[in-house]
Amino acid sequence: MLVHPEVADALAAGRPVVALESTIISHGLPRPDNLRIAREIEGAVRTGGATPATIAVVDGQARIGLDDAALDRVASDPSVDKVSVRDIAVAAARGGVGATTVASTAHLAARAGIRVFATGGLGGVHRGARDTWDESADLTTLSRTPVLVVCAGVKSILDVGATLERLETLNVGVLGYRTERFPGFYLRDSGHGLYWTAQSPQQVADVLRAQDELGSAAYGLVLANPIDVADELDHELHNTTLHAGLAAADAAGVHGKDVTPFLLEFFHRETDGASLAANVALVLNNARLAAEVAAAYAG
Repeated sequence: MLVHPEVADALAAGRPVVALESTIISHGLPRPDNLRIAREIEGAVRTGGATPATIAVVDGQARIGLDDAALDRVASDPSVDKVSVRDIAVAAARGGVGATTVASTAHLAARAGIRVFATGGLGGVHRGARDTWDESADLTTLSRTPVLVVCAGVKSILDVGATLERLETLNVGVLGYRTERFPGFYLRDSGHGLYWTAQSPQQVADVLRAQDELGSAAYGLVLANPIDVADELDHELHNTTLHAGLAAADAAGVHGKDVTPFLLEFFHRETDGASLAANVALVLNNARLAAEVAAAYAG
């Protein structure tokens, strides 16, 4: 595992660091804009007062923080694999290039000593999971990984209610950031309520410190940060596109880890870029908040 010198210096000095996933770059955003947006996400972390650490596997090496060449490669190489925790050892042993999911990013971030991680939306229980058993590894990984994930809830293509039930069963705490409603990625409200809320980065940092003191830091924590009102996708457009996308995925025989990138691309295309704009806005928002939390925790 190679830690970028800037990230290593920040960690050694106790300065705030925020982990960032790379799957959003390779599989979640269209080329060539993905490289520019990846740099904007890192810039949002810096604006919030922390050092960004984008994580990926490059030439068989897990990298915690990417230089310009590595970031460009993850963004531009169409052969980059999407790797979860189960895949990173294979990708490393074969000398491959892999973009890390929420699960593998959280795993590698924790190994590097990074406590705060920003992403777009958390993975979860897929619709129809009673028959397919299709559930994101994000959930079980967070149940044993000491990382705070700042996200805009879970992707609205999932079974949100079942995902929240699984998080409860797995002892993964969920905090709403200035909201009592669990966000639904493109939407501010997924239709599900939350019990615990936090009103400031300092309050979130206080929860992390309490986890440390009480011995519950081995479990992950989700900070659900709703997309801004001005950036939210139109509800009717969202619902129409979602139903059409699910039908298209089923007709095309798309299953497993291929469902999310298929539906994200479907949304981008069918909403004429409106979902992409929302996606970028919420990720930047999460990156800034994660940096502020990391700074409060480091302080």
